[in-house]
Amino acid sequence: MIQLKEGMKAPGFEGIDQNGKVINLSDFTGKKVVLYFYPKDNTPACTDEACNLRDNYNSFLKKGFAVIGVSSDNEKSHKRFASKFNLPFSLIADTSKKMLNDYGVWGEKKMFGKSYSGIIRTTFVIDEKGIIERIITKVDTGEHTKQIFDMYN
Repeated sequence: MIQLKEGMKAPGFEGIDQNGKVINLSDFTGKKVVLYFYPKDNTPACTDEACNLRDNYNSFLKKGFAVIGVSSDNEKSHKRFASKFNLPFSLIADTSKKMLNDYGVWGEKKMFGKSYSGIIRTTFVIDEKGIIERIITKVDTGEHTKQIFDMYN
């Protein structure tokens, strides 16, 4: 698994969002990017996280941030999820797991004593020049915006 660290250049990416739009990291040069990886559409914790980011979306825009979610769900699943919860940001469908592997968030997880491979919930805050400013691995799904903005206070 790739071990990215704060201060490193963020891996470039290209993916398709819920609207069929091609999204590249290079599209956001000059903006900060909140790139959040989450396990699955329409699950309780993932919904809490997405809705927390949605509820604070205007604050992100005012501070010059773009918000992008990524999971291995397909475009159709993302479209339903985004529509159901009125999510105003792109959700990239990484069905090939290329981004997940490039960012080192696909790995071993444990639940109820069993090990399995899956997405490790992680958020990367990337600066205007494509450098990773912050990596959040202990995501508080209900207060995620506060976690992100606390680094700027």
